[in-house]
Amino acid sequence: MTGPRVALITGAASGIGRATAQRLAQDGPVAVCDIDDVNGEAVAAGIREQGGQALYVHLDVTDEKAWVSAVADILSEYGRLDVLVNNAGIGDWDRIEDTSLDTYMATIGVAQVGTFLGLKHCAEPLKASGQGAVVNMSSIFGVSGGFGGVSPGYHSSKGAVRTLTKTAALGWAKEGVRVNSIHPGVIVTPLLDRIEDHQVLFDITPMGRLGRPEEVAEAIAFLAGPSASFITGAELNVDGGFLAQ
Repeated sequence: MTGPRVALITGAASGIGRATAQRLAQDGPVAVCDIDDVNGEAVAAGIREQGGQALYVHLDVTDEKAWVSAVADILSEYGRLDVLVNNAGIGDWDRIEDTSLDTYMATIGVAQVGTFLGLKHCAEPLKASGQGAVVNMSSIFGVSGGFGGVSPGYHSSKGAVRTLTKTAALGWAKEGVRVNSIHPGVIVTPLLDRIEDHQVLFDITPMGRLGRPEEVAEAIAFLAGPSASFITGAELNVDGGFLAQ
C-alpha cells in the first residue's frame, strides 16, 4: 500500500502515549486508544485542531473482544493499519512478598497480555500494509533488575514484552512487518506521581535529568518509519545512559 500510514497507539490519553499520538499524527492518521475517554477524546480533538487526522477508540487492552472491535473501527474509518504502538501499561509498587496476586495479574495483564493481543489482532492488516511496523513499550526494567525486589509485575511484564518482540520480529521478518521494542528510562509521566523522592531518579541516570515523553515519541517515530526499514527485533534504549552502567 502507498499513502499516509495509519497508526494505532494504546495508552494514548496521557504521557508517552499522548506524545506518540501527537508525533505520529505528523505522518498520517492516528487512532488514539485508551480507557480514559475524556483525555483520549481531548488528545484526538487536539490533533484534529492542528490539522491532523485522529480517531479516538475506547480500548481496554486486556479485553480480546475490545481489540477485535477497535481494529474493525479503525479499518472502517481509514481502510488500513500500518503501525501499532503497544504502549499501554500500569505500575505496581510493593515488594514481591507484599504484592497480591490480583495486583500482579492486573499489571502483567495490561503490558504483557495487552501487547500479545495487539500483535494477534493487528497482524492481518499489518501484513497487508506491506510496510507494517510495531513498536512495543518495554523499559529499562525489562532488561535490568531495577531497584531489586519491588514492582514484580512491572518488571516481569516488561521483560516479557522484550522477548515477545523478538519472537514476533523473527516470525514476521519475511511477511513485511518489523517489530522492535523501546526501553525508556525515567520519563516524566503520571507513573512518577507515586514516587516521593525524585532525587534518587536523577541520581541513577548518568545524564542527570529525567526524560521527556516527546523524546521517547521521536524514537518511536523513527522505529515505526521508513528510515528504520532494515531494523527489526531491536531494542532502543531511551534512558539517559542508565543501561550503559
